[in-house]
Amino acid sequence: MITFVRGGTVVSPTGSQLLDVLIDGESIVAVLQPGSTALAADLTESADAVVDASGKYVLPGGVDGHTHMEMPFGGTFASDTFETGTRAAAWGGTTTIVDFAIQTPGQRVQDTLAQWHEKAAGSCAIDYGFHQIIGDVDSDSLKAMSELVAEGVTSFKLFMAYPGVFYSDDGKILRAMQTAADTGALLMMHAENGIAIDVLIEQSIARGDTAPYFHGTSRPWQLEEEATHRAIMLANVTGAPLYVVHVSAKQALEQIARARGNGQNVFGETCPQYLYLSLEEQLGAPGFDGAKWVCSTPLRARAEGHQDELWRYLRTGDVSTVSTDHCPFCMKDQKELGIGDFSKIPNGIGSVEHRMDLMYQGVVSGKISLEKWVEVCCTTPARMFGMYPKKGIVSPGADADLVIYDPNGHTSIGLGKTHHMNMDYSAYEGFEIDGHVDTVISRGRVIVDDGEYRGSAGHGRFVKRSLAQNLL
Repeated sequence: MITFVRGGTVVSPTGSQLLDVLIDGESIVAVLQPGSTALAADLTESADAVVDASGKYVLPGGVDGHTHMEMPFGGTFASDTFETGTRAAAWGGTTTIVDFAIQTPGQRVQDTLAQWHEKAAGSCAIDYGFHQIIGDVDSDSLKAMSELVAEGVTSFKLFMAYPGVFYSDDGKILRAMQTAADTGALLMMHAENGIAIDVLIEQSIARGDTAPYFHGTSRPWQLEEEATHRAIMLANVTGAPLYVVHVSAKQALEQIARARGNGQNVFGETCPQYLYLSLEEQLGAPGFDGAKWVCSTPLRARAEGHQDELWRYLRTGDVSTVSTDHCPFCMKDQKELGIGDFSKIPNGIGSVEHRMDLMYQGVVSGKISLEKWVEVCCTTPARMFGMYPKKGIVSPGADADLVIYDPNGHTSIGLGKTHHMNMDYSAYEGFEIDGHVDTVISRGRVIVDDGEYRGSAGHGRFVKRSLAQNLL
């Protein structure tokens, strides 16, 4: 099938230009200057489908490098399946996700990856890949890391938090980093001092400070900064590339920026919730309402200036990507598990549908440029996770993953408006976006257009990834 996308402004990290895009089957075959009226007329006449992008932006499909569909947590599961979650992602202009297969102690790494393949196969509306969580670093797990790289799973996540569940001590982290350095794999880190945090949680509950607000105060920024610094030092010893996930504290980002300035392969990821939401306004909501925004790392105090600094680090490039850490839970029967004890609230926020819109609002407000929007949401995630140049760029040979974005449109976020995630509330209820996702194309197929979903479960394919492509 030949599709001709005409009249739009193609946006890349290096600039924006009026260009036409020609798609043949699942791939982009040409990006054309719009000067030839005769050629445009011929393509318009001969194409099977014509998409008029006049007055709109043409972007590479969004790449969300951090999601958790169907993730087990605290006796329940993330409420989005691979089917519902990837459909919601498509509505919001994301055409590729990288989810996490999870190994816990006693499981073979290869078996857990097989389980996640089974969950996703035939269910996804968009393309997907996997990171592998290593919850038990031993000789078998280290051997599996080397084997999985050849299977296109080239990034591995460890936790400095959650003792008794995912926690790895410094010795285990060192060994995993040595393996990552040997294989070229990317080592991802949840950087919080979980041992100290557990003490603060216990003390908070003993005092009777059990409301959702105290989830945030029991995970102070100092323990994120400390763990981030420790992870950077261990990576420096081993030579492993390090990707610090969901960074929320400006002090942790100072550590990342310093390491990058010294030439170390350290990368920071943040999420929309840390750019827009706060300890005071959301976690501190009346009653139990703050449970909607319980996630880890936690939302930080706006009065301390974390949000403004995160935007600044986006502009300087020290925040490399914006992902969602999409791990949704409903209030009823899930978040409510923590009534009277915040430590039992399932940790997670759902935002896979809203990332592209929320970050575009940063363009509108002057916090980032149009090109930076595409860089952190599309191109750099594709490069970081070994999918470039098939993903993350509008260029001949790339997969035909495109978003037609209307800067003159409008999006009202909230339940019953643009909310397609499997949740009974929206973390961004009432947010207004000065832009709109009009058309989404995944590998040449229009899956969202003019307010209508045209995709289907099973369209998405597993992406076998190469090594990270943007090391310093």
